[in-house]
Amino acid sequence: MKDLNNIFVFVKVAEAKNFTDASRVLGITSSGVSKIITRFEAELGVRLFNRSTRSVNLTNDGLSFLERCKEVLGAIAEAEDGLRQTCGSLKGTIRVTMPVGFGRRVVAPALFAFAKRYPGITIEAELSDRVVDLAYEPVDVAIVRGTVPDARLIAKRLCTLNFVACASPEYIARHGEPSDPEDLAKHHCLAYMGPQMSRYRDWTFEKNGRPLHLTVGGRVNMNSAESLLEAAISGLGIVMLSTMYTADAIRAGQLKMLLTRYVPQGTPVSAVYLPNKHLSPRIRVFIDFLSKLVPPTPNWEQLPCHEGVLS
Repeated sequence: MKDLNNIFVFVKVAEAKNFTDASRVLGITSSGVSKIITRFEAELGVRLFNRSTRSVNLTNDGLSFLERCKEVLGAIAEAEDGLRQTCGSLKGTIRVTMPVGFGRRVVAPALFAFAKRYPGITIEAELSDRVVDLAYEPVDVAIVRGTVPDARLIAKRLCTLNFVACASPEYIARHGEPSDPEDLAKHHCLAYMGPQMSRYRDWTFEKNGRPLHLTVGGRVNMNSAESLLEAAISGLGIVMLSTMYTADAIRAGQLKMLLTRYVPQGTPVSAVYLPNKHLSPRIRVFIDFLSKLVPPTPNWEQLPCHEGVLS
């Protein structure tokens, strides 16, 4: 193998699954990318991609080779970062994705301090609720809510989010308070519509030691947790959101927690990344930064709840 650049081009094509998209990232023509890959395959004596008119997909040999190539590039990046660190600063780009709500309320405000501490590091952050495939996308770290989608990923637990049903005192005065999750069928519920979802997000409770999933909906349903919170405060209906959103309104008496006997176990939030023994120092400091963002008992969990689910 005479040119290490071939590995870099191969990885970019594998991530983009398209010569044209890869060419934009690499700054060369699409035909140039195609020629590099063709020569690389001839040099190796192995077909790395199955090509079609619209996309290119890795062969089985290509899949195995991609993992090794990422290790090679990771080792080089680590060596470069080590030199920069020796010279006094870390440099490079970190690409991270995170859920919209958690990103806006927890991560984004703290990124400013991180940027000041590490002026040589550039953060490219995508706030999105979509599922990211770290094996094929140019993403270094993903913050995920719930079960980690791939057992091969390394996960660093950041915190746990508790979801509670809430309504305003005005709504409760007009419609009463449900005493059982099934009573929600008689109420106006404000449901969350996730991006590209064909149905509303289920509300999950715990009843008789087992999870209970209910599909609810009402007169207003949105894909914005902030807007659903405002609708609930206005008395429009019952909402089920993380206490990360509702804690301030609960303390202010604008909302009251409902069905607290049925609050399920919290949903974990984790920072995940691909296993790599040559993990870049800049990724390490970013993971360490994320792990210290949320205290063991964040203020949004310090709420009164006589059943003891929240404290």
